[in-house]
Amino acid sequence: MTRETSTPEHDPAETPARPRGYEQVDRLSVPLPHGTEVTTRVERLAGERRIPQGVVGRVARARDGGFDVQIVGVGEVWYARSELVPRRPGQLQFALRRAATWDALRPCVVLETIVGSQAWGLANEASDVDVRGVFGLPLPWHFGLADKAKDLVSADGSHTFWELSKAVEQALRADPNTLEMLFVPGARATDVLGEWLLAERDAFVSKALFGSFGRYAMSQLDKLTRSQRLAEHRDLVLEWLCEEPTPSLDEVARRLAAISPRPAPTPEDGLLAAKTYIKQLYRSLSDQGLLEANDFAALVRYARGGGQRPPSARELRPKNAYNLLRLVVLATGWLKEGVPTFEVSGAIKARLLDIKAGQVPLEDVLRDAEALAPELEEAHRQSALPALPDHARADRLLRRVGEELARRWVLREPGPLGREAPAPPALENTEDAS
Repeated sequence: MTRETSTPEHDPAETPARPRGYEQVDRLSVPLPHGTEVTTRVERLAGERRIPQGVVGRVARARDGGFDVQIVGVGEVWYARSELVPRRPGQLQFALRRAATWDALRPCVVLETIVGSQAWGLANEASDVDVRGVFGLPLPWHFGLADKAKDLVSADGSHTFWELSKAVEQALRADPNTLEMLFVPGARATDVLGEWLLAERDAFVSKALFGSFGRYAMSQLDKLTRSQRLAEHRDLVLEWLCEEPTPSLDEVARRLAAISPRPAPTPEDGLLAAKTYIKQLYRSLSDQGLLEANDFAALVRYARGGGQRPPSARELRPKNAYNLLRLVVLATGWLKEGVPTFEVSGAIKARLLDIKAGQVPLEDVLRDAEALAPELEEAHRQSALPALPDHARADRLLRRVGEELARRWVLREPGPLGREAPAPPALENTEDAS
């Protein structure tokens, strides 16, 4: 019925070889971390829609003793743990390794911060508490053939921690999530390694904020707006195909070309672009398993059959549009003032809350961002921030951290980075000996 074509983010602790030796693992008892691709074992009703057994989805979060599962074309549906299994051996290995890495290295966290809407002053009673931070990797984990753990993610996806050197590399690229973690008031070091990182955080700040925050956010808003337009066109095409008599491909393309916001050099070019979109539409629906054939006739049968529909354009309105606009505001202020202000207030806070609540069309959000663009450009030109981050300070920090990790391990100092350090994962044979 549904089929996701993307694969989950590669787990740093997962080896690239084909997994073996998991045949005896009970797939009903392994952890299912956020992002694990699963297959449903039972039929489910979501409103009036029947979701058959065997549908593929991805774990969105753990909740109420079970899991919210994101299913393409349906949305999030809750399942009990006994009603889900990891989809294939690779997913089983992903779930096992990710959960085991979390359990082993969670005590090694050296810095953690509450981020997101809670830190921005935009939270409401339904808002999650998102935590990001940094962990130190015990010395034995740096050696051997297994990939070094670079990320820790909780089962529900609410807590994300990066290995310290990865966090530094991301900060040097002016990654918004990493800089937010370091600069949000309330960032809390739980180890001297975290204190060192906070003490050097100014080394990561530069005019690169202009691109990674401001320009990035505006480009993403533009993409979201175009995606919504495409979804709206899809909804119209499916509606037209339900008419009596059924319009032909040429007629549907003609109607679509007439409302397309994209200018075409000639009417013929506009008609060709509309036909190309319709072909892409039925190809996409076929790839999702919603059409029995990859052609216009199958699209007509699908539209007239009252079958499962992809999310409507309204349902596709991204919840993170307000965050992208906030990034533009944050970048402008940081470039202008030299220091970040994360918590928003006044008119911009009210506007962001309206956007978050879905009360503002994406086109209006994009217009808001475009109206802020001149101020962003001027802040970039006049900014007193350095042109580039201080790589030399970052290098000295990482060397100091490496020496401290080695010292704690060699001297067997108490703690999770010394005497009580978790054992690194054992590398299992993945192929039979020849």
